[in-house]
Amino acid sequence: MGGFAKEVEVSTSLPPAKAFKAFAEDLDTLLPTVAPQAIKSVERLEGDGGPGTIKKITFAEGYGFSYAKHRVDVLDKDNFLYTYKIEDLEIEGDALMNKFEKITYETKLEASPDRGSICKSSSKYYNLCEFELKEEAIKAGKEKALAISKAIEAYLLANPDA
Repeated sequence: MGGFAKEVEVSTSLPPAKAFKAFAEDLDTLLPTVAPQAIKSVERLEGDGGPGTIKKITFAEGYGFSYAKHRVDVLDKDNFLYTYKIEDLEIEGDALMNKFEKITYETKLEASPDRGSICKSSSKYYNLCEFELKEEAIKAGKEKALAISKAIEAYLLANPDA
């Protein structure tokens, strides 16, 4: 029926392999630790963490959603690419707000000249009905994502063995 996309680019001092491990592979355990104000828990319902894995994310009280289930589509460690989707027919959760058929997410990490990484994230929203997300909501979502990314980076810099 329609939809829209948004993109966020974040620089981090973490090298790509370490950043990918944090933002894709270890995110389930890191999120509740570094962002308890946003994420209460992440539970793996099916799979081993790779493609086909289904996860349930329970959001913290007052975050705006109670939970979302999503399916991992790609976990490419060699190319630092991670994609997943929340889809109304297969995967559930109130993050779709009865307005979206699905939401797809892609995170790609690239090396930056300063030995850190550039994290490029994109999300695509597929509408079920005529609906337009307000610019304020998009901006708030980007700010939340940036804050969580920076919290993960700060945690890993303070705990290099984590």
